[in-house]
Amino acid sequence: MAKEDYYELLGVQKGVTAEELKKAYRKKAVQFHPDKNPGNKEAEEMFKKVSHAYEILNDPDKRAAYDRYGAAAFEGGGAGPGPRGPAGGGGGFHDPFDIFREVFGQQGGGGGGGIFDEVFGGGGRGGSRDGADLRYDLEITLEEAARGIEKEITFRKNMACERCDGAGAEPGSKRVVCPTCRGAGQVRRSGGIITFTQTCPTCGGAGNKVERPCTACRGEGRMPKTSKLNVRIPPGVDTGSRLRSSGNGEAGMSGGQAGDLYIVLSVKEHELFERQGEDLFCEIPIKFTLATLGGTIEVPTLSGKASLKIPTATQSGTTFRLRGKGMPSLRGGTQGDQLVRVHVEVPTSLSGEQKKILEEFARVSGDAAEPTSKSFFEKAKKFF
Repeated sequence: MAKEDYYELLGVQKGVTAEELKKAYRKKAVQFHPDKNPGNKEAEEMFKKVSHAYEILNDPDKRAAYDRYGAAAFEGGGAGPGPRGPAGGGGGFHDPFDIFREVFGQQGGGGGGGIFDEVFGGGGRGGSRDGADLRYDLEITLEEAARGIEKEITFRKNMACERCDGAGAEPGSKRVVCPTCRGAGQVRRSGGIITFTQTCPTCGGAGNKVERPCTACRGEGRMPKTSKLNVRIPPGVDTGSRLRSSGNGEAGMSGGQAGDLYIVLSVKEHELFERQGEDLFCEIPIKFTLATLGGTIEVPTLSGKASLKIPTATQSGTTFRLRGKGMPSLRGGTQGDQLVRVHVEVPTSLSGEQKKILEEFARVSGDAAEPTSKSFFEKAKKFF
């Protein structure tokens, strides 16, 4: 171990900051931890090496000594600084799991907690465990998203057992000292040449267990039940918007806090409107006579009908804007617009009188001699 380059072991450069060093050690420690590599001696050896390297480089005095003298500064019996400081004699065994717990947030005493337990499955402090967060997918209409609405939702979740009031113990029974850890909340485990502690698997770190488990929930303190909740959906939400209902997730265990409920929204496609952020887009057909002569029409909006003025000689594909007829901002205070694109309809059948009138119009306009499309292609020949 002494001949290894500590910086290289942790995958960092010499001028690394304390925070960067800690992040690098976290990554390496998780990678080589014995619980993640059962029976792998090489991984166990690497775990000890990176832990030792972090112990040295994390201490400013030790790092200075290492940078000056190298690994020889920490070989016992020498004149150089020892592993406990620049002035001390070397030697002494250091449990790498002490450093691991320090970095990952696990402190001594009953129960686990911190990132150590999140990664390796330990229990909560005092054996308690917070309830899981839940997700509920809710579909609403575009009109509901625009005005806001209150919805009642029904879902299943683990709730506190009514018989034992979430304690997990049969009414009248008491809690006794855990026979596995004898009240310590932790048990010692041997991993090759090192020994470390972990949360007691029997009591989950509480140090005690119920004398007689509840017959209804079998000692868990929770049972699956149907729950109803009124959810207030604010105006302006869109597909992907999330609403958080604090404490309405699954109940915790042994006094743990309840999780949260997240309502994830999706807005149905509308038959007339397409949403573009806070604006709404729609396409409507108009008669070719209206497009030519101009006039006023009524168009649908989410809040009713609105008048739209069509100027003379409006071309097909022209887009008009109705201010403030779009979606409200989720942050409040502003309103999007509605964009209306017109599509000019050409009549598919004409009466004799209509045909005569149009032929006369074409003659007066000079359109009867040559089709517009022919003159266009004549002009386009030079490009081919």
